[in-house]
Amino acid sequence: MEKYQQKTIKHEISCVGIGLHTGNKISMTLKPADVNTGIVFHRTDPAGQDAYIPAHHDYVVDTRMCTCIGNKDGVKVATIEHLMAAIHAMGINNMLIDIDGPETPVMDGSAVPFVFLLECAGTKVQSAPLKAIKILKPVTYKNGDKELTLQPSEKGLKMHFAIDFPASVIGHQEADLDLTASNFKNMFSRARTFGFLQDIEMLRSIGLARGGSLDNAILVNDNTIMNKDGLRYSNEFVRHKMLDAVGDLYMSGYTLIGEFSGSRSGHTDTNALLTALFADESNYEIVDMASYYSSLTEENDDDKEFRLECA
Repeated sequence: MEKYQQKTIKHEISCVGIGLHTGNKISMTLKPADVNTGIVFHRTDPAGQDAYIPAHHDYVVDTRMCTCIGNKDGVKVATIEHLMAAIHAMGINNMLIDIDGPETPVMDGSAVPFVFLLECAGTKVQSAPLKAIKILKPVTYKNGDKELTLQPSEKGLKMHFAIDFPASVIGHQEADLDLTASNFKNMFSRARTFGFLQDIEMLRSIGLARGGSLDNAILVNDNTIMNKDGLRYSNEFVRHKMLDAVGDLYMSGYTLIGEFSGSRSGHTDTNALLTALFADESNYEIVDMASYYSSLTEENDDDKEFRLECA
């Protein structure tokens, strides 16, 4: 079944934008890739260095305010989580991403521009089976009041996220997502990154948020939303945190069959959760999705026949 085959994009597609943290103008091109390539970033600007970086949790080198990957030569690409969320949700398994700067373009601060790019590029079904990580037993990571858990589930990736902020315009928010392309696109892809006015000076002093503006982020000042058009969703803040988690979980190299729950957590914590997951091979198995879902159907059919006989 095509549904359970690996996929890449049909055509190259490019975009240009500003880096959220560097403020630099950046060009990026998404390209088709062969089966079993995974998602790989390629910096086109460094000379004489290995400029390829797999989008994998082992290559994460920084998680301050974003997810940043790097290789042994010190070549890095930051702020990949929004693009990775779109790639994950839209079911793309293999892709090469050429980029001429140290971070992806922030676009409008959400994932919807990247969903649009992927839809325009089209999807190509490839001749290799699609695999997934099936969670076999609960895995939890805690850091103070932050807590994340992966636990077994029979089908797909189910997600729950909760946040708490002192600002009354945010407060306590929760959201749930059964990860499919349509659910992500329609309910989460437009949620923008956000920040607080009192933090801007500090962030810029350490080289972050230099490209941030009201065009690509929600800015909160005390208990006021400074963006003149307000919010896109009443709970846009937690929806964006969920969006980040969708992208960061794809750093596992596969989609997941399981349930994810995050509370007050961020990029650092999600990466730590993946590290904990892979630290014990009894936590998971990598399954061929066609065979796995076929076996589920057969089991369900057997159950139905058994119930009919008992009746």
